[in-house]
Amino acid sequence: MISALPRRRTLLAASTATVLALLVSGCGVGGGDAHRIRVGVSGDSPEWDVLAKEAKKEGLTVETVVFDDYSLPNKALSAGDIELNAFQHLVFLAQSNTENKTDIAPIAATTVVPLGLYSGKHKQLADLPDRAEIALPNDPANQGRGLRVLEQAKLIELRKDAGLFATPDDITANPKHVRLTPVNAQQTPRTLKDTDAAIINDGVAELAGIAADTALFKDDPAAPQSVPYLNVIAARSDQKDNADYRKIVELYASQAVQDEVRRTSNGTAHHVELPAADLQAEVARIQKQLKR
Repeated sequence: MISALPRRRTLLAASTATVLALLVSGCGVGGGDAHRIRVGVSGDSPEWDVLAKEAKKEGLTVETVVFDDYSLPNKALSAGDIELNAFQHLVFLAQSNTENKTDIAPIAATTVVPLGLYSGKHKQLADLPDRAEIALPNDPANQGRGLRVLEQAKLIELRKDAGLFATPDDITANPKHVRLTPVNAQQTPRTLKDTDAAIINDGVAELAGIAADTALFKDDPAAPQSVPYLNVIAARSDQKDNADYRKIVELYASQAVQDEVRRTSNGTAHHVELPAADLQAEVARIQKQLKR
């Protein structure tokens, strides 16, 4: 995936131009301190500031690179411009590996957060009118989960075999005749003034100053169905057993870091620990589904 107010950072915000500049300059693996670890994130992640302080005690230098586009952190990781990233869930990673022919592996789970339906016009789910317009993320991973949220809210029904990557074409019943408008996931908060509601990712809602407890409806992050949506720390597959990265994983699970996760998430983020092998098997399972 939270706080009602967006948190601010002064670290590097990496846009497409920034990533291209990194590539041109040849700033990749082996270009600096062997114990320097650059971690790509999307949005504000203060728990990584805490982790960086703890990492110094272990002789590691951790730097956070903030990306403003979900498509960039995996490209930067694959190119060697960062060593790790921590911004995505397993479904998004599987989709990215498949589409971009990359080989990025999860090395640890971080948290799982709810996905919510928000409105700037209506206070309760029952208030949504007939033919309500609802915005939802347009990338396959988040769109599929968003449609499941709408199904759980009993606004639509999906084909039983729709899978993780359901699309609006998989809707079999729409009793309230809701109209769906796919948009970039990070633009969903901006649609609230023009739509009846929007499916908004937890972290995106946070940065837009939208309180998590104002959601009309959200899924249950503790449910078994949420496993594919575990957020993860990821590395290039050939580096997944790197000893320094294992230290980072241990530090993320430490009391100091987890206290910060709880403080900044208002209790919406659920920390999960699963063996890396299990996470990697789940990514492989999802990628097989994508290739059918």
